[in-house]
Amino acid sequence: MEIGAFAPPTTYRIAPKGTADMVLTFRNIHNWIPVGDEGLKVLFGQVYDSLKPGGVFGVVEHRLPANKAQDAKASSGYMHEAYVIKLAESAGFKLAGKSEINANPKDKADHEGGVWALPPTYGNKDVDRARYEAIGESDRMTLKFVKP
Repeated sequence: MEIGAFAPPTTYRIAPKGTADMVLTFRNIHNWIPVGDEGLKVLFGQVYDSLKPGGVFGVVEHRLPANKAQDAKASSGYMHEAYVIKLAESAGFKLAGKSEINANPKDKADHEGGVWALPPTYGNKDVDRARYEAIGESDRMTLKFVKP
């Protein structure tokens, strides 16, 4: 087993080219937005290159409702699912499946402080805490991509 270094925008060495069976990311893509569209293309391309043919790229990310405007900096922590899919497909991945296992229909992505207002962070401290407890954790997309 080899552990790669992955700290965008400075390091993208996930694994040697064509050696990984799977790459997973959990609630990170919104953190990578500062690298910009070109940087994200490089990033997703590096994930793609690290995988063997048939390799899986799994993504879990806070989901912004399609009818809400995407903040260019994703400062709320939420991302449009269609945007994440487009990024992966532009790198060569094929969308192999979606799951609603991390869905939360109570989360309308309209909180002061974004995803961090919700549990477990409670970024707004005690302000509206009962409301955020009732919502629970963020609504999240769960996507499976495959390298052909």
